[in-house]
Amino acid sequence: MACPEQNRGRAKLRSEAGRSRVAGCNSSGAGFAEGMPFRAVTPLFAVLVLLASGACGSGTTDRPVAATYNGPDRVSKIAAAAKDEGSLTLYTTIAEKDLPTLIQPFESKHGIKVTVWRAGTDRILQRTMAEAAAGRHDVDVIHFGSPEMEALAREQILLPIDLPVHGDLQPGSVPAHKQWAATLLSVWVQAYNTKLLTREELPKSYADLLDAKWKGRLGIEAKDQDWFASVVDVMGGGDKGLGFFRNLAAGNGVSVRLGHTLLNNLVISGEVAVALTVYNYMPEQAKKKGAPIDWFALEPAIARSNAVGVARRAPHPNAALLFYEYLLGEEAQQSFVNMDYVPSNMKVASPLAGIRIQQVDPVRVLDESEKWTTLFTDTFIKRN
Repeated sequence: MACPEQNRGRAKLRSEAGRSRVAGCNSSGAGFAEGMPFRAVTPLFAVLVLLASGACGSGTTDRPVAATYNGPDRVSKIAAAAKDEGSLTLYTTIAEKDLPTLIQPFESKHGIKVTVWRAGTDRILQRTMAEAAAGRHDVDVIHFGSPEMEALAREQILLPIDLPVHGDLQPGSVPAHKQWAATLLSVWVQAYNTKLLTREELPKSYADLLDAKWKGRLGIEAKDQDWFASVVDVMGGGDKGLGFFRNLAAGNGVSVRLGHTLLNNLVISGEVAVALTVYNYMPEQAKKKGAPIDWFALEPAIARSNAVGVARRAPHPNAALLFYEYLLGEEAQQSFVNMDYVPSNMKVASPLAGIRIQQVDPVRVLDESEKWTTLFTDTFIKRN
């Protein structure tokens, strides 16, 4: 089972992503790729993807860059050019056991070899930024958490892309700058012990959690500040939204546990009657094995996304663009469903069909991580 990296190392991420440009500018303000020749490209690719060089320094940004060719022969032309390139390099956090299922169909169909470097989120972020700063252009496609993808976008490391498939994705899957797109969603749901509660007894809304009958019966995972911040917005934002959680903690108490798997197991054992934040596949898998657990979703259900982006200076630009579109298309999206994820493509049957989903804002994760960690700690952990 692949699982996106949890909300950790955010302060470090913010310090790297918050810089105005990628490190590596020289004293004249020249960009990390200035003076380095572009990879020779075919006339076809010049039509498909317009590349613009940039400069880093005070008050300067790259000109807009986009893969925008949407003619009727777009797919066949890109596929032909990609096959000529023959390979691409992918940096990803996807679990090693899931990679063959995802990659082999693409390789077989297009005759393109996908070379994978797999690591944790922090290592991929650091390596990608360091290579860009050094003027090395080894990676074609990056796939990891959307907050980290946003960090790369801020540094102009990713290529803006505008494709028809974006219209098939869940709301919030493509930022305005179009430098990345969400591929899969890890959705927080609520789990309950079926020996302690019936479905009819469950809360129907977040506000229902304030009912005194939930006193001493609720649990939450210790690193789910992203969920916390999003539900604060749902409950009115600012002091009103925070007031909801403060009243919940003061009136009914919320047990804080480290690890979603642990929290899920505590529901199974009956130590926690209702878990507020477990990933959707966890209670479902345990239920199928006969455990006394089931799940429900208070709406909107909050989701954290993983995303894909193409390197602005990709050495295999056509193959990268083809793989990008593949990951967002129905074939690869069904593979993500088979891995127990919620697909971003709405044309693919979702295990959470009919449930309204709201994606975590990756910009806020980058810029306000410390704020929400402090508020979460003050509300739940210090109070306990």
